[in-house]
Amino acid sequence: MAEAVPVRCPACLRENGYTAPVFPCACGSPVNPPLDLSAPPVLLTHRTWSDSWVAVRCTTCGRESEWPHPELGCGSCGTVVRLPVHPLEGPESGTGPGTGPGTGPGTGPGTGPGAAGAAGRAGRRGEGPADAGAGAPGDAVGDGRAGGAGGGGPEAARPAVDPAHIPLPPTAAVPRPAFRPVTIRTARDAVATAALYLRWLGFQDVRQPDGRPIPSAAVDLRAPGLVAQVDPTTAPAGLRAVECVWLNGLTASATSVYFSLAGYTADARDRADELGIPLFVMDLTGMPQPVNDPADELVGSGA
Repeated sequence: MAEAVPVRCPACLRENGYTAPVFPCACGSPVNPPLDLSAPPVLLTHRTWSDSWVAVRCTTCGRESEWPHPELGCGSCGTVVRLPVHPLEGPESGTGPGTGPGTGPGTGPGTGPGAAGAAGRAGRRGEGPADAGAGAPGDAVGDGRAGGAGGGGPEAARPAVDPAHIPLPPTAAVPRPAFRPVTIRTARDAVATAALYLRWLGFQDVRQPDGRPIPSAAVDLRAPGLVAQVDPTTAPAGLRAVECVWLNGLTASATSVYFSLAGYTADARDRADELGIPLFVMDLTGMPQPVNDPADELVGSGA
């Protein structure tokens, strides 16, 4: 997995950590967009289909595929920015995989990167010079186990305790597996991703509306004790949208949650903070991000 890099929001100048998503190539190798950290992030005010995708070349097979353009929602002001990516460059002659007279990757006579990688792999398998001292640690561990078993001291008499079998305290939050995002390509994908995320938070029987959602309107999601709305449009959610989902939740005596693809206006964020409505922003990789304190609390505690 790629390391997190700091990204400064152009609106509030706050730094946010961002980890480039990893996508599966058709050959099975991981592919991630090469971020251009020397260029500033671009404020996303209008989303177009062509600008939402970026061509990335697999370093293993050389296949070029289009993947969602890296985006980040600011955790302070909710602004959505698009991160610059290095453009594709044509492959240089003699440097592709398996080409050239011993200067490409994996073809040198023992001095190129392929020889170094082979030596490292041989060392991890226990072959060649890397296994010269492999017996010493094993012998030392074996002697220690033998001494512990036959010593008869208090360490041998004490029963082993497996931390995995220690019950959690009643107040501890139930651990959840990592959320698996789904790439968003259509408005229906955005609704499905929000429903999956709500189930991951612990809400049961999340219902999606029948039929294809209208791209110009927010879509309702319902569950016992939950009223959520998903805005798959390219415009930031406004004050009225936040107040509507709050009223719907108040009528149903349920928790109100809002998901948006293009972020929120300043008035909407302020009103959501006053009403305690969790706000989430989703990028095209399908990973919802909390943008206010109620959302952080919902992610931490779950349903």
